[in-house]
Parts: sequence; structure tokens; C-alpha cells
Amino acid sequence: MSHEPLLLINPWIYDFAAYDFFARPLGLLYLAGLLEARGFAVHLVDCLDAPQARAGRFGTGRYPKEILPTPSPLKDIPRRYGRYGISEEEFQARLSRTPYPRAILVTSLMTYWYPGVTAAIRLARERFPRVPVILGGIYATLCPDHARRHSGADLVLSGPGEDAVPAALASLGLVSEDPDEKLDLNSFPYPALHLLNHLTFIPLLTSRGCPLTCSYCASRLLQPRHRRRTPSAVAAELAYWQGRLSLPDVAFYDDALLARAEDHLLPILEELARRGLNFRCHTPNGLHARFITRDVARWLKRADFRTLRLGVETTAVGETRVDEKLAQGELEAAVAYLREAGFRREEMGVYLLLGLPCQDDGELIQSIRRVKELGATPVLAQYSPIPGTDLWPQAAACSRYDLAFEPLYHNSSIFPCWLEFSWERLTRLKRLAGGEEG
Repeated sequence: MSHEPLLLINPWIYDFAAYDFFARPLGLLYLAGLLEARGFAVHLVDCLDAPQARAGRFGTGRYPKEILPTPSPLKDIPRRYGRYGISEEEFQARLSRTPYPRAILVTSLMTYWYPGVTAAIRLARERFPRVPVILGGIYATLCPDHARRHSGADLVLSGPGEDAVPAALASLGLVSEDPDEKLDLNSFPYPALHLLNHLTFIPLLTSRGCPLTCSYCASRLLQPRHRRRTPSAVAAELAYWQGRLSLPDVAFYDDALLARAEDHLLPILEELARRGLNFRCHTPNGLHARFITRDVARWLKRADFRTLRLGVETTAVGETRVDEKLAQGELEAAVAYLREAGFRREEMGVYLLLGLPCQDDGELIQSIRRVKELGATPVLAQYSPIPGTDLWPQAAACSRYDLAFEPLYHNSSIFPCWLEFSWERLTRLKRLAGGEEG
């Protein structure tokens, strides 16, 4: 068993706006748990570990922001750009308290947040020269060539980290050979939540990937297969965390939590009830409205789901849809079942995509009004073009920016697929929706 020290880094967000809506680096924590199980001494520096961000409802809130010069590609955007999370001085102080690592593993999220990745790698290299830096995560997977040219990492890995990182460590001589056993989801070590300083809820994955192929979504690129844990394994994990953390809230990070709910989520909730385990539950990633039946709605209410988000994207049906989430009447039925079960308007948020390629404002306005008529709350989710998705070619063709050249142009805050950006247009839509999170 190796006890070699490894440093894991969750970088800053560099953006015009950022909001902590049940956000924790769960993928990196799963990797940390795997590495600890294999004997490594894992140390984490989380650049988003700012307790000020968790002052809102259920531990959500705004990150502290330090204003920075706007990158030259975004100079035409009249908003204040900045770094979200801990200060650079605090980051360096945390590095100084970290044992000299044998390798540095850095994760990445949005493609357009890569300046935070490069900044974290640069400062880590200053503190630990000659230590190999391995970069993985979403940006590394979706923009690997850009990451190799600009991140400063020695090695850029694509895809799930639990598959790629052991081989990378073996190539560096940190393990005698690449462990070739492939753990199934039920036997995978729990995420190393103990490495977080200000944990206010339990982040949970009951499955990986998604069975649908929505044209704007990168789920299949990041997790090629849809795999699920057994209900008993999920309940056992929640029992484990309740016994050690005593936290009342759980955030489900699944991309398709309700897929075949009758043999997945419902048995999970039944097992939690059987064990007498009670939580407040939240679904920040969105639920598929088509999978909400009367029975599902009743179980969601019985299990005390407090934050429901339905991933609808648009209420239009037919050839104009960009997802596989909705057919005629399915949103109406889902909201009716949820209201019948006792959910209130403010508990049911419906994600509607704003800023799609060639999007007609009339269709979006109609969607906003329809959601309100049904008794739910429209939540505008700003579209970000994602390389490799089916919608990417259309986004690239209609954008006023060169999306393929510069990931900063993927930023949803600049509405890259609006040929002419208009604050008046944006304000009108947001006011109609009644405001948005973020």
C-alpha cells in the first residue's frame, strides 16, 4: 500500500456571474475516495470553499467575487468579470499547509471557466515545481486540444477520472502497475466528503449518465453509458452519511433520476422509509417531466423533496424541440400530479432554455406563460454551446463568435447564439419569468 501524498484541486470560477446552487465537486471527491482506498494520502484544496456562499436557503448562496480585468475576447461585454471563491492569498496559504505531493490532480467544469484552471495550475507549479500536473474533468474532456495548449498541465485526461487516473499514476511510477479491475457502481468507494470544510448537504449520485440524447446536452460525452446503483446500495450510503455527518439535506446529482423510477428511485425511497431515514431532498439537475406519474409524485412528497426542478427546456412540441424530455400533455400531467401530491408553486421550478440558436422569443414567452398557467415557476437557464453535442454545429454557424477557436465564447452569460445581444430583450424575458437563480 502506497502512502504517497497527492494534491487534488477544485479550481476557481472565472466568469461574469456564478451562484452556488447545491454545487460541490462530487466527481473529484469520488476520485479522492478511490485514491484513499488505494492507499494514497489525499489532500484537497477547494477554491470554491467559501462559507460566505452557503448563507442562503439549504446552504445555497453567492460566492465571494474579486473583480479582475475582463479577458480580451470578452472586452465588448459590459459586465464585471471576476474570480469566484477563495482569495488567491488563501489558496497559496492552503498550498503551503499541504505536504509536498507526488502528483497534482486538477478537475475542471465549464469550458469557459478554464482561466480558473490555468491560474490554479500556475500557482500550484510555483509552490511545487517539477511535480507532474494531471488535468481532467469537463473542460479537459470537451476541449482536450485547447487544454493541452493552454492549461499548463503535463497530462490531459478525457472521460471518467476513475478510469483514466489510475493508468496515469502508473505511467508516472506512483503505482507499480495500472490496477485493471473495473469497480461497479455498487462497490465503488464513497466520495471523500470528509475533505470538505463547510459541507451543508450530502451530494449524492444514484446513477451515472443518461438514457436520453438531447441535442444540447453533453451527458453522453462525459458518461458514455447509463449505469445505476442498486437501491439498497444507495440507502446504505445515505445511512452511512447520516450516522457520520447528521446533515438533513440531500442533493441528487443524477442526470436521469426518474428513469424507470419504479425499479430505481421508488425502491430507494421505500428503503429509506423502511430504515427510518429522513432527509430534505433537492434535485438541482432537473427531473424529466415525462417520468412523473401520480405514484412518483406522491413518493416525492412523502420523501420530503423540497427543491424540484423539471428539465423541460421548452413547452413547444414537434420538430422544433432540442431535447427528448417532453411530448404533448406530459408537462401538464406532471405538474398536475405534483400539485395533487401537495407541492406548491414555489417548490416546482421548470427549467426553460434561454439563448438557443435561432430561438424565437415568441416561443419562449409562450413557454414562460404556460408554466405559470400550470401553477409552477419558470426558471430561465441560459444556453451554453457545448462542443461535440448535436446542436453544436448549428450553434457555431449562427454565433457571432468563433466558438471553435475560443472556449470563453461558450459562456452562457454573453448569449453567444444571439446574433445581436440586447439587454432590453434579456430584461423583458427575465421579468416575464419573475426572476431567475444565478
